[in-house]
Amino acid sequence: MTPALAAGLQVAFVLAVLAVAYVPVGDYMARVYESRRHLRVESVLYRLCRINPHTEQTWYGYAGSVLGFSAASVLFLYALQRIQGVLPLSGDLSGASPAVAFNTAVSFVTNTNWQSYAPETTMSNLTQPVGLAVQNFVSAAVGMAVAVALIRGFVRVSRGGEVGNFWVDLTRGSLRILLPLSFVIALILLSQGVIQSFHPGFASTGLDGNSITNALAPVASQEAIKELGTNGGGILAANSAHPFENPTPVSNIVEILAILLIPVSLTRTFGTMVGDRKQGLTLLAVMGILWGSLLAVTLAAESGRRGVAATAAGAMMEGKEVRFGIPGTALFAVSTTGTSTGAVNSAHDSLSPLGGGAVLLNMLLGEIAPGGVGTGLYGILVLALIAVFVGGLLVGRTPEYLGKKLRQREITLAALSVLVMPALVLIGTGITVILSSTTGYQGNSGDPGSPGSIHGFSEVLYAFASASNNNGSAFGGLTVTSDWFQTALGLCMLFGRFLPIIFVLALAGSLASQKKTAAGAGTLPTAGPMFTGLLTGTVVLVAALTFFPALALGPIAEALQ
Repeated sequence: MTPALAAGLQVAFVLAVLAVAYVPVGDYMARVYESRRHLRVESVLYRLCRINPHTEQTWYGYAGSVLGFSAASVLFLYALQRIQGVLPLSGDLSGASPAVAFNTAVSFVTNTNWQSYAPETTMSNLTQPVGLAVQNFVSAAVGMAVAVALIRGFVRVSRGGEVGNFWVDLTRGSLRILLPLSFVIALILLSQGVIQSFHPGFASTGLDGNSITNALAPVASQEAIKELGTNGGGILAANSAHPFENPTPVSNIVEILAILLIPVSLTRTFGTMVGDRKQGLTLLAVMGILWGSLLAVTLAAESGRRGVAATAAGAMMEGKEVRFGIPGTALFAVSTTGTSTGAVNSAHDSLSPLGGGAVLLNMLLGEIAPGGVGTGLYGILVLALIAVFVGGLLVGRTPEYLGKKLRQREITLAALSVLVMPALVLIGTGITVILSSTTGYQGNSGDPGSPGSIHGFSEVLYAFASASNNNGSAFGGLTVTSDWFQTALGLCMLFGRFLPIIFVLALAGSLASQKKTAAGAGTLPTAGPMFTGLLTGTVVLVAALTFFPALALGPIAEALQ
């Protein structure tokens, strides 16, 4: 089978499964969030936590609940890591250092799952499921809850601007959507050989005759929610390139499907909840165009034969798993950076300059192709409002989206939400590359102007793009264990997660307090090919104008070497 045919079959299979699941999964999620009934287990949780599930919250209350819950989660996870050495299932591991514990707590609560440590030798088999896996569920549920709150802003007409109840949305997203789907995916992964064990490890003899210790962990259960919730943090250091986490080409495809399933299906949820499914299909079309374009670029770049080693291997195989080959590697890389997952089945640092630049650009587009669970939907909706604003000015009418006028307040909030990530990426990268103390941490750095120094810049840019977009993947040549990187990247994760959430919820509240207007003859249509092109152009133009200079100093300069 030729590489081109293998790539085509894998992409076709992924698209076919997503097409089959799109309607039932999307409509199911809409029913979950619109239902007025509470499951018995949910009612018990509400009583225990003294929550009134029938109370609606304004955007202030909703945002306060998000921030309060996330702050408590950070404190709990930080404390758990620090004292894990005296808890059961420690496996003789001591507590994590303060810097690592802070960075990891922030990372998992913000759905970033950036890992500046080796999981096998740092996190115990109690910390992994009780701390990290729990955050894989609830951080994903928080993203979906915020997206649903924004949808309600378009649908509802309420004087107080109520957008729902965060605690109900959090509970339903966790128990009704993420938990059952992750259970099914975990069973499939177990059938493919993914391990599930609380034993710390076992000894074996290597090919050189020396004894080695192989780490074990409850991998299958965490692997499922790691991908489904677009989290990405590996329970083993090699992440989804490890044969215990991703043993076969079948498990590789299953993990890719898990990554894409909810973000793609949420566009159907959006269309169903607003009563116009063409709106959801338009957003899906934009996501598909961007995802497909970057996949084509990455496949072409990694299938090339530049250099002696690549010519001998038939492709850029260094750093890739032979179990998956170039097609499975490129498909995984584009899917994981197009969402907020960050899981990897290859060394992204080993991608060609053009391939590495493509996955970096995937994050710099704002991770809306198709984006993380919830974050991708509300991210592309914010960009849709900006596209409507530009288009509305062209036709000489007050911009409207789904019957809600986009006034100064709404556009200001949308612009602020879009500006957060670029500011964090560019300021963080700029400060880091001029600090003399950080140069030594760039494993591929070299003399100014040399290929090594150019790639060192790309590594720093990738790190801050990953942290600020709550992705979590990395170019492996950059060592980020110093206090500067632990703190700077941790702050980027926090601001990159919660500032957009605050602006999006404020936008939801402002929209919900408006009356709906009937679409006029001059109103810009927001469904169909024309708006698909306008929105796609807006996404590309915003990223191109913002990041082209930085990309020219890194990946583009490397590709032109």
